[in-house]
Amino acid sequence: MPDYTAIIFALIALLSWGLAEFYIQKLSRIIGVWKVLFSVGVMGFIFLLPFIKNEIVALDAGGIIQLTILGMVIFSASFFNFAALKKGKISIVEPLIGMELPLTVALSVGLGRESLTIIQSLLIVVIFIGLLMVITMHHKHLHQTRKTIEKGVMLAVAGAICLALTNFLVGVSSRQISPLMVIWFAHTELAIICAFYLMYIKKFHAMIVDLKSHLKATMAQSLLYNLGWLAFAFATTTIATSIVTAISESYIILGVILGIFVNREKLKRHQIVGLIIAIGGILVLSILMAS
Repeated sequence: MPDYTAIIFALIALLSWGLAEFYIQKLSRIIGVWKVLFSVGVMGFIFLLPFIKNEIVALDAGGIIQLTILGMVIFSASFFNFAALKKGKISIVEPLIGMELPLTVALSVGLGRESLTIIQSLLIVVIFIGLLMVITMHHKHLHQTRKTIEKGVMLAVAGAICLALTNFLVGVSSRQISPLMVIWFAHTELAIICAFYLMYIKKFHAMIVDLKSHLKATMAQSLLYNLGWLAFAFATTTIATSIVTAISESYIILGVILGIFVNREKLKRHQIVGLIIAIGGILVLSILMAS
């Protein structure tokens, strides 16, 4: 896979996750996190099964253990991420979840032994700074509201750590096994965990009713979220996970743009500057990787 193809996959992940976040927050607040997680998992299981059915029999014990661990990490990351979006304010939650970028870079370089050039490293730093500027409404905002949204803050921090670990493990597993198998196995495990929990609390039938009542939004967020992870996994098979994360992490920018046009939100001056910095960094990094 040429580098420019991998960059396209990273950009697809950016767009897919950005649009999915819009539906995820809405649905999580209406029907609950567990039901949204189940819809994501079952969608991945159904639509990806035809493409990986021949790979299932080829999995050895080591591969099954590796994918099972990854599935648990993805479940934790998705749960904390969705729960943070449900309970916290986006202006507080998103900057904290955005910490997955430097954490992913640290894991990829430290444990994955990925190598980055000085220019690539600087561009990743530039993108991260731009993202923080875009998603932080005011430099005092976190301090002023910390007590009122403590649960959202803690969930966001946990989500950032788990997402960074997820990014790293998806990259490693996609190279060793296959992107399709990695996402199918992990999301199937996600669906099974959620199904058992919902049956345990006797809300499985209610979940089916809720998902049918919000079918369009459920289908949209599930397809987009699965597409985002698939694109991310394919991109990591060719270029460094840290670079893919730097590009795809900017789905946050799309969320800001949706906020402007859908929710009629206005950006402050520093957010506009951050938007320009982040987009500029992404473009330069993409051009360098594709050249």
